[in-house]
Parts: sequence; structure tokens; C-alpha cells
Amino acid sequence: MYADCHIHTSFSGDSDTPPREQIEKAISLGMKRICITDHHDYDVVSDIDFNLDFPGYFEELSRLREEYSDRLDICIGVEMGLQSHISGYLEELSEKYPFDYIIGSVHFVDGLDPYYDEYFDTHEGNAYERFFEVTLKRIKKIGCFDSLGHLDYIVRYGKKRGLKFSYGEFAEYIDPILKVLVEKGRALECNTGALARGMDETNPCKKVFLRYKELGGELVTLGSDAHSPETLGICFDMAGDMLRDCGFKYYAVYRGRQAELLRL
Repeated sequence: MYADCHIHTSFSGDSDTPPREQIEKAISLGMKRICITDHHDYDVVSDIDFNLDFPGYFEELSRLREEYSDRLDICIGVEMGLQSHISGYLEELSEKYPFDYIIGSVHFVDGLDPYYDEYFDTHEGNAYERFFEVTLKRIKKIGCFDSLGHLDYIVRYGKKRGLKFSYGEFAEYIDPILKVLVEKGRALECNTGALARGMDETNPCKKVFLRYKELGGELVTLGSDAHSPETLGICFDMAGDMLRDCGFKYYAVYRGRQAELLRL
């Protein structure tokens, strides 16, 4: 069973799953390694508190890592919300704590989360374009992440608004993002959370991974984006097959911010 490197627990504002439950589920699936990556979206306006309690987080996960050391290799990461105006803060944070792995994600654009209809109401006609433009600016400026999480996060929620998406239609916006990842040596995450939400493909889709590979990309990571045990490791077999079809032989896991390649 592949290692799941995008998992949320009750340390995230949008999950009420105790870390132990996620750990037990991973063991039941036969996983040998996981990375818990709870949310930290700093300086956003939201009904949910996405500020991570870092001291409590490391204390609890370090204790569990020791307790389960003979059954599961538990790494400690974070899903960091990328925003250009807090780039300095994020860089300092990445150096302050001993993260094994940092996912860089874009959840808020122009102060709004595409999870809510308000984003689409405000960006009628350019919702996807704006999201990708902002993502590009942020990953150009911010370097303290290891993998770009769910590159097309917005597609999850645009679908329910009747918006269609294909890589070809938005290639002019996506290709520059992929090129920056390749130039900076950052990984591209294969997020199976979209499949848990009833979508047909991962975030991002197969054609994006084919293009990433064509551009010289070699680092891919796997994550379920599970907020509860039911979706931990979901559709990893399908994701592994897809990545192999794209020409990837390995996926990356991180310890101490260093990539280790495991065979797909």
C-alpha cells in the first residue's frame, strides 16, 4: 500500500478526526508510512479557524510517532496556505519547526475560498483563470514548500456550478505553473480527494501529469486529503496506475524535507 502523505486530523479546523483514528486506519490498510499534514492558512477571513497549534501539534504527533514506531512510520508535515503577502512569515515558519514535509496549497484567492459560492459569484467568467494566475504568482515568490497540493483545487467546486474543465482549455495557465515546479525541483501532488468527491479523475488530472512529465518533472507525491478515516488512501491503486501510465516509475515521500523515491 502506498504511503499517504496528505492526511488531516482534528488539529485542522475542518476535521474532527483524532490523529489516532487516522493512524489506526492506515495500519489496517497495510500502510508502512504516512505523513499527517494539518492545515495552516494564516491571515484569512473564514468561519473556520485554519491556524494550526504548532506546539500542541508537534507534542501530540511526536508522542504518537513514538508509540506506534514498531507498526507505522509517522512523519509530521503541514499543508501550508500560500499567500504572497505572508511569504516572509511562511519562510520563517518552515525553518522554525522540524517539518518532514510541506504541502503548498492555494485555498484563498482575493480573500475568498472557492469552496463557497461567493468566489464564483465574484469571479464570474474568469474563476479558473484567476485561480491559476494567482497560483503561479505565489509559487514563483514562495519557495518553502516541497509539493504543490491539488493544483486544480478549484475544479472540485466549479463542477457543481456547471463550469467545465479540461487541461487543453487552460493549458496556457497551467503550463507556466508546471514549469516553475520543474525549475524549482518541487513535486506535483496527485490528490485522490477528488475521487472521494465523485469526480472522475484525480486533482490534477492525467493530462496535467503527462505534461508535467513532458516538461521534465520527476517528483510526484500521493495524498488522499482525508479528513476522516473513510477516505484515507482512497483510490490509491487507480492513482498509481495512472502515474505509471504517464511514465513515472517512482513517487516521493519526504523526511526532514528531503525526498525519498519509492517505486510505484
